[in-house]
Amino acid sequence: MATLARLQARSTSVAHQYYYRNSVVDIFQKKENDAAVKIQSWFRGCQVRAYIRYLHRVATIIQKQWRGYLGRQHYQLIVKLAYYTMKMNLYNAMAVRIQRRWRGYKIRKYCFNYFYLKEYLKAISETNDAVREALEEFAEMKEREEKKADLEREEKKRDYQARKMHYLLSTKQIPGIYNSPFREDPDPWELRLQQAKPLTHQRPKVKPKYCVSLSSWLACTSARSFPRSGILPPIDRKRCQGPFRDVSEVWEQRYKPLEPTLRVAEPMDGLKEARAQLQRQEWTRNVNDNMFLPFSSYHKNKKYIPTMHLSSKYGPDAYGSQHFRDENPKKWICDKDFQTVLPSFDLFSKYGKLYSKAGQIV
Repeated sequence: MATLARLQARSTSVAHQYYYRNSVVDIFQKKENDAAVKIQSWFRGCQVRAYIRYLHRVATIIQKQWRGYLGRQHYQLIVKLAYYTMKMNLYNAMAVRIQRRWRGYKIRKYCFNYFYLKEYLKAISETNDAVREALEEFAEMKEREEKKADLEREEKKRDYQARKMHYLLSTKQIPGIYNSPFREDPDPWELRLQQAKPLTHQRPKVKPKYCVSLSSWLACTSARSFPRSGILPPIDRKRCQGPFRDVSEVWEQRYKPLEPTLRVAEPMDGLKEARAQLQRQEWTRNVNDNMFLPFSSYHKNKKYIPTMHLSSKYGPDAYGSQHFRDENPKKWICDKDFQTVLPSFDLFSKYGKLYSKAGQIV
């Protein structure tokens, strides 16, 4: 009982001590909890950083292996290209060497062969000598023929002269001028005159006079004024040599058709026809056929149609504009200026002619 009484007496102090210790434990528990959280966060951060370092190291190894593989592939490709280039250069060099040797051999054998060229020049010189001898013989033959022809012409001329002077031949009664009594031997012309025949003069033929009757005139003029197709010449007949024209051309020139004068060829009403043609041409050139009446009320209800050469897709041009197309920088699409090929006056005249031709065609 005493023990129970002691415990009951000490119960209040135990309760106070219990609550005090619990309150102290709560304060230290929060500090311990914060310290544990900080330790766990530091440890987990170290773990994550170590894992990240491991991942970085592994990724670096993978990238290193992959880049090494790509580098080796690229290097192999470069080596293959270099080998192919070197091989092609070698082949080209060998081909150039073969071509050089072959061309040198061909040039030395066929083009610049000394012995062949020597024989060729020797053959050419022999051929030239033969041709020169043949030409000299031909020239001598021509010269002999010309001398012979000259002698024949001189002989014919002397024969003709002897025939003309045959009347100077000496006779028994009268000696000739060449048979002089003071000569011991007769003159050669005397002998030629004895051998020649006298030249007879032919009398000119008298042409018969034409009758002037109507039947003969018709018979003479029908074949000439109205030429018909004549009889064909024989096949074996040769054409006359010389500067002769064709018979049809001569007849066409001789009997050409009538060419009347301008006064006879022009009609009587030529002036009227010319005026009518001029009016038709003006009518085709006009773009607007409406008649202009000088009254302000007449054109009030009609729409104004601008002329073709004063309007364009850029807008109508003002009256009295200097250029065919005025340059308005406000209407330009870009800031670049136009490059004119022709001057403004030539351009206006050119397009004016084109529009006038278009009006005539319409």
